[in-house]
Amino acid sequence: MNSFLMSPVYTGLFIYQQPMIRKPVPANILFALLILASATFFSCSKPNYAANPAYKFKSESGLPNYSDLHYWAAHPWKWDPSDSVPEPLRKNYIKDSSVDIFFLYPTSFTDKDDQRWNAGIDDSLINAKTDYASLLYQASVFNAAGRIFSPRYRQAHYRAFFTSNKAAADSAFDIAYNDIRMAFLYYLQHFNGGRPIVIAAHSQGTVHAARLLKEFFEGKPLANKLVCAYLVGMPTPEHYFTKIPACKDSLSTGCFVGWRSFEKGFTGGYPAAEQFKSIVTNPLLWTTNSDYAPAKLNKGGVLRNFNKLSPAVVDAQVHGNILWTSKPKFFGNFLLRTKNYHIADINFFYLNIRQNVAARIGMFWKQ
Repeated sequence: MNSFLMSPVYTGLFIYQQPMIRKPVPANILFALLILASATFFSCSKPNYAANPAYKFKSESGLPNYSDLHYWAAHPWKWDPSDSVPEPLRKNYIKDSSVDIFFLYPTSFTDKDDQRWNAGIDDSLINAKTDYASLLYQASVFNAAGRIFSPRYRQAHYRAFFTSNKAAADSAFDIAYNDIRMAFLYYLQHFNGGRPIVIAAHSQGTVHAARLLKEFFEGKPLANKLVCAYLVGMPTPEHYFTKIPACKDSLSTGCFVGWRSFEKGFTGGYPAAEQFKSIVTNPLLWTTNSDYAPAKLNKGGVLRNFNKLSPAVVDAQVHGNILWTSKPKFFGNFLLRTKNYHIADINFFYLNIRQNVAARIGMFWKQ
């Protein structure tokens, strides 16, 4: 795992996932081609920090204050990028406000020259990367299903995933999780009002979401309010939860789903070194078996153009601890060299996820 995370391919994906990083692309032709091809997955406009007061707010203590909306990346009481709806879906857009989505975003703290282990809570660049990448292209999947709450947190630097300094990494993840824990407690006390909850997360967010589920839901009364947990982009060992099951089908509730996307045929890298069986869900079938799902079942991904749905963009099949997909269909995809589709785990299956969470909520209310 360590060698792959430090490779130019993985670093390139991290850099593009956070498109506002203002560093020149290295003068390596292959690497440049990778960045160019990866750019098809995401495209977002660069926010004007000077004109946007959301990125000028400063905490006196350096800690998040969740009674203040500035410390929520997404909140139903303000407009944020998670409220965006792709143009083809706007005509029939109806928002359900009877269910809440608690969304934990992935790592946007990736500057290799930054020696901090945790992001500053008011770091305008990091917050903008989060909002115009993760909230726009990932959290927005859920905006018809319910009210989206996404707390800002002092996320761990991405080096925490592969450093040999385990004590520093554990401390960084604990700091991040404690912010999320505090936000969730505040949310329960002030915003939830007894509503059903969907937990949704990607990458680093999934690490924290799994921990949150263990602490607040597993074997607790709050489990009765759990519609589903979408734990995407990181492995969930089959015995991690003892009382929260993996979802068996597209309508199961009180359960979790998750997957990591790689090109069909990929067998190496860090997944091959894992000494456990991970639960993997096929987001075109919503089962955990190895049945093949053809691309025709993919109702639409969102890639570079947020306002365009790309149907049949990839197929899907569970293979061991990962999800195999075909190479995504887009103009210029022959330039795509990486077989790790981590940054598109959610985007590839945008409309399938959007429809699935609505179906699970419907079943939750029936039950």
